[in-house]
Amino acid sequence: MKALVDLFSTDYGLFSIAGIIFMIYMSYWFYSFFQRKMAESEAAGEK
Repeated sequence: MKALVDLFSTDYGLFSIAGIIFMIYMSYWFYSFFQRKMAESEAAGEK
């Protein structure tokens, strides 16, 4: 329980949450970016 209290009430805990959220967002962005580029490549007839 102390870990959860530290996670949500200290500066390093909040920065950890922000870092985790940022990493999840960036992984989603990279996935969608590469999927879009692969679709454009296939549409252009490249391999």
